[in-house]
This record gives sequence, C-alpha cells and structure tokens, in this order.
Amino acid sequence: MTPTLADTLRGRLIVSCQAPPGDPMRHTDTLVRMALAARAGGAAAVRVNDPEVVAATVAAVDLPVIGLWKDGDSGVFITPTVRHALALVDAGAAVVAADATDRPRPDGGSFAALVEAVHAAGALVMADVSTYEEGRRAAEEGADFVASTLSGYVPGSPQQDGPDLRLVADLAVGAGAPVIAEGRIATPEQAAGALAAGALSVVVGTAITAPTALTRHFVAGLSDAGLPR
Repeated sequence: MTPTLADTLRGRLIVSCQAPPGDPMRHTDTLVRMALAARAGGAAAVRVNDPEVVAATVAAVDLPVIGLWKDGDSGVFITPTVRHALALVDAGAAVVAADATDRPRPDGGSFAALVEAVHAAGALVMADVSTYEEGRRAAEEGADFVASTLSGYVPGSPQQDGPDLRLVADLAVGAGAPVIAEGRIATPEQAAGALAAGALSVVVGTAITAPTALTRHFVAGLSDAGLPR
C-alpha cells in the first residue's frame, strides 16, 4: 500500500522555513538553504511562505512542501483567498496552509470554498486555527489537517508563552482530522509533549530557523541580568 502524507509525517518534525519582512534571512536562496538544512537534519517536511519560495524549494528539496502565502499583517492574512491558495498549488505545494478562523476573509469568501478549489487542483489543505470549534468546523469543511498555529494570536484564544497543548489534545480527540501542533514550540521536550497530546506531527519554526529572533532573545537575557558588558 502506498503511504499517505499523513503516514510520512506521523511522529516527525516539520520545519517552518520563513523570515519576516525586512529580516536579512528573507531571501529565496537563503530560505531554500534553510529547507535543505532541515532536510539534512531529518525533517519530514517544510512549511514555506510565498509562491516564489515554494517553487524554488520544491525544485531543490526532496521533501513535501507545505505552502502558505502571507498577504498583509492583520486579520486573515495566511493564504486569505482562493487566488492565493491556487498560486501555491501552481508553485508545487503538496499542502496549502490557510487561516481557518471564524474571522471574515478579505474577499468575502469562505474557507470551505478554498478547500474545494485546492482539492480540485490536486493538493491537500492544512487549516490554521485558534480554537477547538474552528478546528472541528475546518475538518467538517474538508481540511486534511488541522493545525494549532493561531492559538494565542487571535482574540479569544489562550495567551501563553508555550504551546497550546490543551488545544492539541482536544483537537486530537474530536476534530475529525489529523492534528499538527504548531506555535511557540521552543524545545524538543515541548515537541515530544505535543506528540504525547495526540498530534500527528509537530511544526517548529523560530527555535530552528530564526537567528535574528534568537539573537534578540539572548541579548534581552543579558540586559535583564543587569551585569556590565
């Protein structure tokens, strides 16, 4: 029997290879090399932003690519429309990650319509959610995977420093689709905890692929220590 993508991801790590606007790492070749490094380290898949970077990663890295397209910086901006989603499929993404929260989409469309279009184009959909209710609804609307990505980043979801493992556990029991743990997973122990909570797979980004953010974290730690430098 041919293994499914869920089989490939089960119990393994997905590395988010992204950089924010203005960051020195935000360069297509740099992000592709990030993905190659993730592949060399044993990642099962990579999560990549922007059709150009998705296409370059698909061409260079022998791993499933989860594509998203961040357009804007507030509201629904992770793959907000069918147009964004189909551009990612055209670029070669095996999975399209999209905001599946209950907030209005900028074009007035629906998550269900996005799922239908992506499936018709031959790819899968990962629903980025912030609550259990959103995850269950996304699965009912056809999402192939449900991810805890947006917990803590949307009003009404828990505000906490670490990953929302309660949401992961609840989704694993009742969402009706395989669950991907994502969001503020900073250590191998937290990643293992997400699997123990019922996640199929775990996405880690900042703790692996964000040297600017990590440097700021260490600089802040030294400043907080109040010692002469």
